Amino acid sequence: MSDPAILELDAVVRTYKQVETALEVIRGASLKVPAGELVGLIGPSGAGKSTLLHVAGLLELPDGGEVRIAGRACGAMSDGERTAVRRNEIGFVYQFHHLLPEFSALENVMLPQMITGRVRRAARERATELIESVGLAERASHRPARLSGGEQQRVAIARALANSPRLLLADEPTGNLDAHMAEDVFGLLIDFVRQSGLAAVIATHNLELAAKMDRVVRLEDGVLVAA
Repeated sequence: MSDPAILELDAVVRTYKQVETALEVIRGASLKVPAGELVGLIGPSGAGKSTLLHVAGLLELPDGGEVRIAGRACGAMSDGERTAVRRNEIGFVYQFHHLLPEFSALENVMLPQMITGRVRRAARERATELIESVGLAERASHRPARLSGGEQQRVAIARALANSPRLLLADEPTGNLDAHMAEDVFGLLIDFVRQSGLAAVIATHNLELAAKMDRVVRLEDGVLVAA
């Protein structure tokens, strides 16, 4: 029997209630992503890419269908169970890094580990390893305000990988960077996915970057189709 997909969306529906109507943003999206596959998610602004990633990452509950992470159905889980899956199995990278400004780059990568119960020394060792791997060893003690946009996003990638997730979800991770820096950060992200065997879904408007992934899907009228 083959291993289950790390991420499986099965006919997922997401509807937002408005005053007199209901806006169905996702209307039956299905997707399977096995370990080691890098999937690009494209579509026009407002198509619902962020919503889809939020549902896949258990940040929002679907109104229909099912989300499975490593074969586990998440729809019937308690809030605490979903939080545990999100914390231990999923890494997130956003367009805006969302680093905590009062902490150094190293501390930003330590914090997710310490939240899961890892002791400070082990968290520091893991964070140091990741900060070095993204090329920021000499900037580890700097707070986000002293880092460039590309450096901040590198720290955000390191933070997303801190708890060794099985699934990486990235929402326009290079959308706030210039072309050269975007290619640099994107290359780093792809290298990490390749080396670690993660399953990954990366939303991007950049079709050149999307073409470097294993597969590209397009969100069209709330449904995922091959691009």
